Amino acid sequence: MTQHNRIRVGVIFGGRSGEHEISLLSAESIIEAIDRSKYDIVQIGITKEGRWLISGEPLKALKGAAPLSDEVSALIVDPTRRELVAGSLDRVADNGSKIDVAIPILHGTYGEDGTVQGLLEMLDIPYVGAGVLASAVGMDKSVQKLVFAQKGLPIVDFITVKARAWLADPEAVKRKVEDEIGFPCFIKPACLGSSVGISKVKQADQLEPAILDAMQYDRKIVIEKGLEGFREIECSILGNDEPQASTVGEILPCNEFYDYRAKYIDGKSQAVIPADLPPEAVREIQRLAIEAFLAIDCSGMARADFFVSKDARQIYVNEINTIPGFTKISMYPKLWEASGISYPELIDRLIQLAIERHQEKAGLRTSYQIE
Repeated sequence: MTQHNRIRVGVIFGGRSGEHEISLLSAESIIEAIDRSKYDIVQIGITKEGRWLISGEPLKALKGAAPLSDEVSALIVDPTRRELVAGSLDRVADNGSKIDVAIPILHGTYGEDGTVQGLLEMLDIPYVGAGVLASAVGMDKSVQKLVFAQKGLPIVDFITVKARAWLADPEAVKRKVEDEIGFPCFIKPACLGSSVGISKVKQADQLEPAILDAMQYDRKIVIEKGLEGFREIECSILGNDEPQASTVGEILPCNEFYDYRAKYIDGKSQAVIPADLPPEAVREIQRLAIEAFLAIDCSGMARADFFVSKDARQIYVNEINTIPGFTKISMYPKLWEASGISYPELIDRLIQLAIERHQEKAGLRTSYQIE
């Protein structure tokens, strides 16, 4: 704690991901809204090359509004050099990098996938959101769907294709898609978010360019059945071992599906909160959201996405996002706001959940002695 008894919160943002820019928007909203009477903010920015920045103004620097600092990074890591960078721990401490709890708001690879969570575990720093395992499973749509299927959660048909298999025999992959999935289908990088690299394929001649596009972002591709006439419904989850589900909302994409442009560029998509659904359908979506959260051993926060038929009788779990968008207009905080938890209060709850989980783990034994 600081001398004023405020908790020092390290907000980690940016990162080596196709969702770098979205992370900056989420971090900016958190930094603006957090209760400064309770928390001091330490900005920790990560460039697209992977340099960790703490000196100067990292958020402005990554947005191009301030120069990049040449100071030593917050955690003395620099993947651009592919070596462990020697540095003085005293110097790092002096530049104000010591934190009590971290908020990793890193969407996508090298942040939402368990890598940064593992680093924070090694540093013994409490952090908001899912742990290493849940983050990795939540990031990998292929493994996530296998876990959901094992738990009996309803999912759409899918197959996983690795880049090596495609390069070895693309015609065999095409036949597999046509035989097992059919058209329309969606092609997705297995480990990415924000609809980056996703294509809707309506016929066979569109398959190859869609796969090649997805392969730019991941070595593993998920191909899943496209559902016609289904609604896109989302539900937020908050908690650790006894999570709660928010009210549910519906996405009305301005494009054919909720792609990157529809989410972040065109600005014409609509969010309907609460969604116009029968009460029994809402309860089932909330139940499935919590089941999906627990299935991957998640903690802190997540947003579960669903496909729901027009008559609300068919409900499929699409995916769970362990670090959902966190701007003030993002669905995760908006759903909680509609459920009675304001944006600043939500940040506060998440920080407390992070500290509680860390304290629980701190009571575990880390060595074994034969008596």
